[in-house]
Amino acid sequence: MTTEHGVLYIIACAAGPAGEVGTLVKLAQNDGWTVQIIATPSALDFIDTAALEQQTGRPVRSRYRKPSEPRSPRADAVIVAPATYNTINKFANGITDTYALGLLAEAPGLGIPVVILPFVNTALAARAPFRRSIRRLRDEEGIRVLYGPGEFEPHEPGTGDTVLSTYPWRLALQQL
Repeated sequence: MTTEHGVLYIIACAAGPAGEVGTLVKLAQNDGWTVQIIATPSALDFIDTAALEQQTGRPVRSRYRKPSEPRSPRADAVIVAPATYNTINKFANGITDTYALGLLAEAPGLGIPVVILPFVNTALAARAPFRRSIRRLRDEEGIRVLYGPGEFEPHEPGTGDTVLSTYPWRLALQQL
C-alpha cells in the first residue's frame, strides 16, 4: 500500500486514553499514514488488540520479535500517546526495558521524529523527575513533548476518566 506520509508507529502506554487509540489510528490513516501499533506490556490490558489489528492490518507489537518472525516496516515517525509518567521518565533517561522503549531509544539517533502526548495527573506532573525529563527530551533531544498551555494539561488525581473525551489526539498528528 502506497501512502502519502509513510509508516507511523503509535506507541500506546497504560493510561486511560489507550482504549481509544483507534481514534488516532483513524486520523493518521485518513492523513495517508500506514500505522503500526506498539503497546507497552501494561497497555495490552487497556486496548482492544484484535480491533486494532483489524483496523491497521498489522499485528500489535509489544515485545521484541523472534528471529523467525517478520520485521515491522521501519518508522518514518513516532507518536507516543498516551504517554505515561513512567515511559516519559524512562525514555528521557535512556532506559530500554521494553520493546517500546527500545524503539524510542533509537528513534532520535536515526533521525525519526518523535511526538509525545502525555496523560498524567497534577501530582505526577509536579514531581521534579518528570519536569527534568520533559526538559531533557525537549532541550537535549529535540523531542516534541505536547505538554503545557494549549497542549496537554494535567488533570487532578482521580479525575482522568472525566477528561478522556478531550484528549487531544489530533494535536499529536498535527505536530509531525
